[in-house]
Amino acid sequence: MSNLKKLIFAGIVALASAFGASSQVVALKTNLIGDALLSPNLGVEFGLSPKWSLEISGQTNLWPIEGHTWKHWAVQPELRFWFCRRFAGHFLGLHGIGGMYNFGNINFPVNALGSDFRDLKNNRYQGWAAGAGIAYGYAWPVHKHWNIEAEIGIGWLYTRYDRYPCAVCGNKTAENVPHNYYGPTKAAVSVVYLF
Repeated sequence: MSNLKKLIFAGIVALASAFGASSQVVALKTNLIGDALLSPNLGVEFGLSPKWSLEISGQTNLWPIEGHTWKHWAVQPELRFWFCRRFAGHFLGLHGIGGMYNFGNINFPVNALGSDFRDLKNNRYQGWAAGAGIAYGYAWPVHKHWNIEAEIGIGWLYTRYDRYPCAVCGNKTAENVPHNYYGPTKAAVSVVYLF
């Protein structure tokens, strides 16, 4: 066997043993809470080491919902530390958030932590947001390739928005307004497929 063939063979064996034949290294998931809130989403998670993984999820809603303005897109990467082994049991996450939104004519009677969501009933807000948070979660293996996962996170978002007096009006009543949001930044009950 030539030296090149030996080197290629040794590389294939090293890669195969590094990943292991029975250990999952990639997961595909969807958050059922996001789906129920008409925000289709998809996430992919990569195993980085036996106790670390990186999840990248995204969600969007770019179509009209009758009588409301509920359009947005967001991306949320998260670095996770697993207490036992990746994709099973307890984990802590550190996530970032970024996206754009256009919300209005929504009755959400909550005024908490410096954000008055009651204004969404009579105004439309259009802008961008970025921030970070921490999360705790748990993954239940239910089959060799399937998990159920629950996660809750809190954090901070910085946003800038334009405000309009109604869901379809074009006249701005405020422009490029900064706002800091503190509170929940992640809530998920996900169905996970492991490769």
